[in-house]
Amino acid sequence: MPKAPKPPVPASKTPLLDQVKTPEDLRRLPEKDLKQLADELRQETIDAVSVTGGHLGAGLGVVELTVALHHVFDTPRDRLIWDVGHQAYPHKILTGRRDRIRTLRQGGGLSGFTKRAESDYDAFGAAHSSTSISAGLGMAVARDLKGEKNNVVCVIGDGAMSAGMAYEAMNNAGARNERLIVILNDNDMSIAPPVGALSNYLARISSSGTYLHLRDIAKQLAKNLPKAWERRAARAEEMTRTLWAGGTLFEELGFYYVGPIDGHDLYTLLSVLKNVRDARQGPILVHVATKKGKGYPPAEASDDKYHGVNRFNVVTGAQVTVKPNAPSFTKVFANSLIEAARADDKIVAVTAAMPSGTGLDLFGREFPDRTFDVGIAEQHAVTFAAGLATEGFKPFCAIYSTFLQRAYDQVVHDVAIQKLPVRFAIDRAGLVGADGPTHAGSFDLAYLCCLPGMVVMAAADEAELKHMVATSVALDDCPSAFRYPRGEGTGVELPPQGVALEIGKGRIVREGSAVAILSLGTRLAECLKAADQLAALGLPATVADARFAKPIDEALVAQLVRNHEMLITIEEGSSGGFSAQVLHYLATSGLLDTGVKVRPMVLPDTFIEHDKPERMYETAGLNASSIVATVLAALGKQHPGIARERA
Repeated sequence: MPKAPKPPVPASKTPLLDQVKTPEDLRRLPEKDLKQLADELRQETIDAVSVTGGHLGAGLGVVELTVALHHVFDTPRDRLIWDVGHQAYPHKILTGRRDRIRTLRQGGGLSGFTKRAESDYDAFGAAHSSTSISAGLGMAVARDLKGEKNNVVCVIGDGAMSAGMAYEAMNNAGARNERLIVILNDNDMSIAPPVGALSNYLARISSSGTYLHLRDIAKQLAKNLPKAWERRAARAEEMTRTLWAGGTLFEELGFYYVGPIDGHDLYTLLSVLKNVRDARQGPILVHVATKKGKGYPPAEASDDKYHGVNRFNVVTGAQVTVKPNAPSFTKVFANSLIEAARADDKIVAVTAAMPSGTGLDLFGREFPDRTFDVGIAEQHAVTFAAGLATEGFKPFCAIYSTFLQRAYDQVVHDVAIQKLPVRFAIDRAGLVGADGPTHAGSFDLAYLCCLPGMVVMAAADEAELKHMVATSVALDDCPSAFRYPRGEGTGVELPPQGVALEIGKGRIVREGSAVAILSLGTRLAECLKAADQLAALGLPATVADARFAKPIDEALVAQLVRNHEMLITIEEGSSGGFSAQVLHYLATSGLLDTGVKVRPMVLPDTFIEHDKPERMYETAGLNASSIVATVLAALGKQHPGIARERA
């Protein structure tokens, strides 16, 4: 059993956090009080997330760093960029949002990530990883073009350092030599060697103005030596620094490297950050080792350091769980893939740093040699899967819809053009709730349906998902994708095994005569509710499940158009996806000339803010009542309830 957390600051001490409304208040505190402030900030973060749920471990690991950064730098004039953003809960508390911190990830409340529209202290919005150095370099270049003198500080977690974009940015920054500070938050992920008093001492010395000045003098002296001696001097200096502290990779990219230092030693942090703030040279990287979940024993003891949590009991750490009525779509996918892989040793699985989120942790337990987590590197994941496909394997590339966007060129160039049978398992399709617009699976239908030769499916329920896994296994001559939402399934009975579907064929779920509703994906349940309501109004509706966004079932579409007064298509995606395929077919086939009314229902042309998924779909106009309203408006009819109100 984990130990109970340490109690809050003793009552004998005057609380400091109540005095800090903004970082200006923090900067007025004497340094001797900052440790107490950090302790209070950690407790406030724990208490807040226990109420709302969210990302906890990373934030607890940067409490001291957050206090030190806001004390040393003149934020928001000095730009502070948090990579990913889930490290930033303590930052939000210190930057005027403490009174709303218990609205995190709730409808109408604070975002779970940094957001420019939310605060001037959020210099850059971030929910996808590895963007901070690129954005920070852009800000540093803009600063210099404007002739200003403010600092730009990027805090990037070491998980985000597995993405190529971070190194592209560092390479560019090192070549340009703009003044830029990068904090590498190495939160217990085995990048850093052990740290202690000696390494902290060396970091303070190596970041000091005296050391930097002497190093520059040595470089200038070396330039006056013969070239061979200059190169020897440079190698000797590099070897000496590497022996003591490491960091050669960052030095080769053009950054001056400081560290590693203990990210929970507040006074070392203050000293080093002051030194790098006052340094008047190019890009500097400060390597800070922190412990994810620091200061909260249940988090420190967990495997994922409480990366993402539900609401929980602060004393015991026990999370509030609601027993699901049905298995999640993610788990159904994972189990279906495991069953298929038992019968086919060519099936392999690829993910980009999300094994548990995609269910591939389950696959990996049974097939560790056939499971590949490539880190936060979606571009590499897709082309790596393409390489596997060239050698006769059957790769399933499991990536969230919102993250697959990051690898679109690879999907086009490395997979689709070469007709390689990579199977894309697209989790988190549609609106995702508390994570909001940055994580919504809104665009995959549009960006995949336009690709020649791509087979695109969307599961209406868990049974259909199982069949779609089997369908993808059988597709050996083209790329394919199947999408499914976050959360629990509909509770349908699962078939004993998946069966490959006929490509491009949908199914009729309910027969009617007046209106046809053609659904793609899990809005099918809302379509059936709408059909019940329409039948009660004297408008019997046919409901069909398209199954395939590409190729569409042209025969089914033609049947629905010819036999009904109007056709509605509905999908959990933006315009340009499934409905565009249907409308294109109707226009080119001449079926639109028959005068049938067609209404596509898609996500609106706006980013929908975080809330409960059902409320988000209500906002989007993709629920049963919106379907009914669309039918009545198209047919020039009023809902009886509305008519009575007006009377």
